[in-house]
Amino acid sequence: MNAFKRTAIALGVATALSLGTAHAQVSDNLIKIGVLTDMSSLYTDLAGAGSVVAAKLAVEDSGIEKRGYKVEVISADHQNKADVGSSVARQWYDVDKVDVIVDTPNSGVALAVSQITRDKGKAFLASGPGSSDLTGAKCSPNTVHWAYDTWMLANGTGTAITKGGGDSWFFISADYAFGAALERDTAAAVIKNGGKVIGGVKAPLNTQDFSSFLLQAQASKAKIIGLANAGGDTTNSIKQAAEFGIVKGGQKLAGLLVFLTDIHALGLQTAQGLTFTETFYWDQNDASRAFAKRFSALDKGIYPTMVHAGVYASVLHYLKAVEALKSDDGTKVVAKMKEMSTDDPLFGKGTIRVDGRKIHPAYLVQVKTPAESKAPWDYYKIVATIPADQAFRPLADGGCSLVK
Repeated sequence: MNAFKRTAIALGVATALSLGTAHAQVSDNLIKIGVLTDMSSLYTDLAGAGSVVAAKLAVEDSGIEKRGYKVEVISADHQNKADVGSSVARQWYDVDKVDVIVDTPNSGVALAVSQITRDKGKAFLASGPGSSDLTGAKCSPNTVHWAYDTWMLANGTGTAITKGGGDSWFFISADYAFGAALERDTAAAVIKNGGKVIGGVKAPLNTQDFSSFLLQAQASKAKIIGLANAGGDTTNSIKQAAEFGIVKGGQKLAGLLVFLTDIHALGLQTAQGLTFTETFYWDQNDASRAFAKRFSALDKGIYPTMVHAGVYASVLHYLKAVEALKSDDGTKVVAKMKEMSTDDPLFGKGTIRVDGRKIHPAYLVQVKTPAESKAPWDYYKIVATIPADQAFRPLADGGCSLVK
């Protein structure tokens, strides 16, 4: 055997050994990502199939498969039911060997999945749910909460509207964990800024007829009707409020959680002038525009919401942590994610706090008029930027047991 062949064989053996060592702690030699989302109901456009697309784009852009790792993305519909979501999570962790669950719009489902994830020692990357309890009283060392939360929404939108003269509020809230948290956090922001809460009513999830709730809000004479709901519930309540002539009668609507897909469903003629808080907009810069173009081609022409952006960015950072650790042990990977600074094309540079809260700027946006919009999905103008260190609840105020 000549020297060249001996050298080539030695290099091949060394490469194989290094790859074997690198992946030795990756279970089943496979990183398995489960996208748990709403595929069939009121959150399907803002998350749904788009969240699967976002996860797959993150895997592709990470380049991890080119370096010898195997990654698989699977998905399931939680049907907005905590028992269904819990059953899927257990099946995935115990039988299907899923390493990380991502997305999960619906805070009730997410809080259940967060606890199961902790019990199983896996990882949960939540970008769909809103409840700030995920990094507060119900925080977990195995959960990262990425895109937004109810405290951020409340203090962005609630504070701005109250300071602008909207100092009396009536809430129409989704009757589950998310709606309760959003109403609670917004009411606190309103009172802190000198406003008052006159009353409120709970509406069942996926309500089709908001007439009785809107009549109560109208009768309250509150200046602001706070909509502590999301997705189809938000668009239905805004459309029906227009039919009742509520805004023409002098009251204003505050959409406390509004997504790009909601504005698309409402149309600019109905949605124009709405002010709310976001953490991502596709038309912010060249990187976000390039992502939106790729994403929309794969998701029925839909442009990405902040949930989709959160899925993409969180999976990208998760895979970086897996590679750095050479392990997919969920508890260790989440700890590594917190240790490493975040940096991605959609949210830029950031950090993940000990309570699991991902920190980045938020934006107060206003919906354009039909005349101001120059292209499809050109819906927002950014009114103000809320710096990262002010956008989310102070670490000491959340009641998270991980905070020493």
